[in-house]
Amino acid sequence: MPTKLPKESVVAGLHDVWQRLDDLLAGLDDADWERSTCLPGWDVKAIVAHVIGTENVLLGAAQPAVEVSEATHPHVRNDIGKFNEAWVEALSSQPPALLLARFRGDVARRKQALADMSPEAWDAVSFTPAGQDTYGRFMRIRVFDQWMHELDIRDAVGEPGGDEGPAAELALDEMAAAMGFVVGKKAGAPQGARVRFALTGDAARTIDVEVAERAAVVESLSGPPTVTLTMPAGVFARLGGGRADPITLRHQVTIDGDVDLGERVVANLAYTV
Repeated sequence: MPTKLPKESVVAGLHDVWQRLDDLLAGLDDADWERSTCLPGWDVKAIVAHVIGTENVLLGAAQPAVEVSEATHPHVRNDIGKFNEAWVEALSSQPPALLLARFRGDVARRKQALADMSPEAWDAVSFTPAGQDTYGRFMRIRVFDQWMHELDIRDAVGEPGGDEGPAAELALDEMAAAMGFVVGKKAGAPQGARVRFALTGDAARTIDVEVAERAAVVESLSGPPTVTLTMPAGVFARLGGGRADPITLRHQVTIDGDVDLGERVVANLAYTV
């Protein structure tokens, strides 16, 4: 069934993450833009180029005519990686000040395009990175993607924060939707298992997953949790986004209940491409 999401709240999340990125980038010096991030082969500047590129595609821009291969870019492993890398390469010669100016200009155009979009177009089903779904779902994924990149940049330059606000809430909504797949398919939770993610911090929430015929996110568990995983929302995001080896963040996760199942969930929490 298509995922119908309220346009106002999702657009508010986009506005929030765009402003947060703007504020973060405006405070960096040129050396910060060259700092390596947790994403192989990408520095801060490459992340900004990637964000710009995706927003340009959504504005109807053509893909840059840049040749990208695994031979020249060892960190590129699939077609999506090649698509993203083309924009990074195309914008690699731009200095930070010009990239920030372009980001601001593109954001202004995207805001206008979203304001002009009809409800029918918002709910129309087409391509999203998660398969066929509504444009609104695609935009929630855009909030998630850009929020994750905000965290990537913060980690690279040593700037804490980012775990609060509309963008964080929507990004965690998007992540929650994938937890049935993580618990059932990746972690192999058995029939009858009940897994609770207890997220702490400014974006605190509970995500419950129950395995009946298949693992699914539920509003409430039918009984006590088989295992409860308690962690800061930011740790959940970094694990789910594959931003770190689970071993390096394991000390920030508390497992209560079935420890073996809990360890499998933590080890397999990464689900993004």
